[in-house]
Amino acid sequence: MQGSQWAAAHQLRMAHAVHGIISAVDPANHAVKVRVQPDDIETGWLPDAAMTQVGDLRLSCPTAPGAHVLLMPVEGDGENYVIVSVLFDVVAGPAISPHTGKCAQPGELLIRAGCGVPSRPGGRVDEKAGWFHLGRDGVFFGAGSMQCALTDTGIVLRVGSMKMRLDSTGLSFSGGDVSVSGGGISVSGGDVKTDLHSLGGHVHPYANGMTGKAVG
Repeated sequence: MQGSQWAAAHQLRMAHAVHGIISAVDPANHAVKVRVQPDDIETGWLPDAAMTQVGDLRLSCPTAPGAHVLLMPVEGDGENYVIVSVLFDVVAGPAISPHTGKCAQPGELLIRAGCGVPSRPGGRVDEKAGWFHLGRDGVFFGAGSMQCALTDTGIVLRVGSMKMRLDSTGLSFSGGDVSVSGGGISVSGGDVKTDLHSLGGHVHPYANGMTGKAVG
């Protein structure tokens, strides 16, 4: 047998990477069962290494039922596979960022929970779920009606109609009230102002003239 023929025959005997659909999940052991395609044969419990980091820093993101995955044979053994990646498909596509209204672009990282299980077509995104978007213009994250933006110019926090901004000019609030409980507010080297009055320059009239300015 010539070398090229032997290589071809050997390649046919070797197991190759295959696609599959997650059919069952064991989050405690970070393992899954997969229906290998195109034969649709279910495997036993396999290690889910697609989103895993072990050590002092640990990362765990069990793959959801119905997800499209890529399986790699261990040492070419078709009886032993490991999940090496999870793939987007027509059923489960990339998440949409609440910050930009688009999917993550090259050079960005988007993490969003509550996107719906792939095995349940037509599922709606849970608007209360958390999300994190790392982009070239800053870091953005939130959950439900709360959104926070960290950029090179400052921090903007929005909760419903309430907005708080911290930048080089100071701290500002809009759209809501500010209350202090169990403490006080101190002003040093500045003033307390409303739309019409300044505390430092405000005086009160009395029957025969004007009182002095606020003291303290």
